[in-house]
Amino acid sequence: MLLVDKLNKGKLPEKPDSGEPAASPGLSSLVVKPGNIAGRIPNVDKIKKTVHERLIASLGLNSDNYSADVVQRAIVQLVDEYCDEAKLRLTKYDRDELSELILHDVLGLGALESLLSDPEVSEIMVNGPKTIFIERRGRITQADLEFESEIELRRVIDRIVARIGRRVDESSPMVDARLQDGSRVNIVIPPLAVQGSSITIRKFSRVPYKVQDLVTFGTLNADMSSFIRACVRSRISMVVSGGTGSGKTTTLNVLSNFIPDTERVVTVEDTAELQLRQRNLVSLEARSANVEGRGAVPIRDLVVNALRMRPDRIVVGECRAGETLDMLQAMNTGHDGSMTTVHANSPKDALNRIETMVIMTGSDLPSQAIREQIVGGITLFVQQARLRDGRRVVTHISEITGISGNQIQLQDICVFDQTGIDTEGNVLGTFRWTGVIPKLLPRLKANGEDFPTAIFGQSGLQVIEGQNRPAAGETARRALAE
Repeated sequence: MLLVDKLNKGKLPEKPDSGEPAASPGLSSLVVKPGNIAGRIPNVDKIKKTVHERLIASLGLNSDNYSADVVQRAIVQLVDEYCDEAKLRLTKYDRDELSELILHDVLGLGALESLLSDPEVSEIMVNGPKTIFIERRGRITQADLEFESEIELRRVIDRIVARIGRRVDESSPMVDARLQDGSRVNIVIPPLAVQGSSITIRKFSRVPYKVQDLVTFGTLNADMSSFIRACVRSRISMVVSGGTGSGKTTTLNVLSNFIPDTERVVTVEDTAELQLRQRNLVSLEARSANVEGRGAVPIRDLVVNALRMRPDRIVVGECRAGETLDMLQAMNTGHDGSMTTVHANSPKDALNRIETMVIMTGSDLPSQAIREQIVGGITLFVQQARLRDGRRVVTHISEITGISGNQIQLQDICVFDQTGIDTEGNVLGTFRWTGVIPKLLPRLKANGEDFPTAIFGQSGLQVIEGQNRPAAGETARRALAE
């Protein structure tokens, strides 16, 4: 039976101790580890090269013109023929795995395919053909994988960008792209990338995270999630801020799904990553210029257009330039409850960065007018950070309370206090309510979210350690159940 006839039959069985053939589920579910197969089969690279050359002779230079099934069958047949000619005694298991490697080189992303198939890998970083790093469970390690050469790496890059109608060459050495599964890709090639072409892939869960997942991960606790849920449902406009890789987009996606299904939502992103589940949803994605340098549609134009689409709320994946002003104007003109993310190290830094980005648009607005726009549009900041052990944590929930003189007033409602590091390098800490009663609390009550004030601490400070819940946690339990 050909390998293509065994697709989706289950997991790959363990390699047998004897030389007897082992059944294989097919190419679609194998997780290949070239380092292992290279130790079992001599001259793997030579076999791959020979089979690839014969495939080109059989199908032509552009194998993309053929269906994956045709290419799979051809590879399996050519591997069998080569093994028979060379009198190479391989188990069926090894032949299937060898066919898988060649298929990845021909149609897939070569050495990256096994990493893309690994659900525990969240980020892939290629620093030239011989160096690949991955992030798994928040820890960065070097993968036991590599490309044969810069030429092979560039072939994979060309395959990535060709699928989305873009190009990368010396005249355009940087590009952002998206894989078919939604993973975000950034590519930089020489001469900008001195050590060889660089690929950075940010993978996203195929099943969107829910708030319970973030509680389980320790990103926040149940009462914090309940409070933020009440704020979203009460149309409190908010910004999720944090550094690169802090999990802002994941958190924004979770918070966006608190929006009632009765509202019309328009999302605007550079690269589509959000996975909202509202029925009345429109997702807009910016477009880069084509090979002639035309046809670009920047995110700012999409934000302006979103205002014409009768949205109840606008969710912008990230504000990084002129769209910041348009987002603020939307928040100030009847689109309460809109949300976005900003790169910043603290809520105060986020405020300064938002003001700076508005100024960079070339607007003639004075600083006082900009700050009044910020105060009128944004109410809540959810600050997130990536700790040294890889865990993503909400470090601040902060509220804008107004403007005094020429300064925006900001107060912390909840913070994360890091208390130390254990023997295994894990960060220890607690979520702590500051004891401040939020100024926005009456808005929650007016919108039917009767959030208990006891959760903020009836007197002084209230410390919440780990996943423990105070007596006021019944609200949180109801929120999680929904």
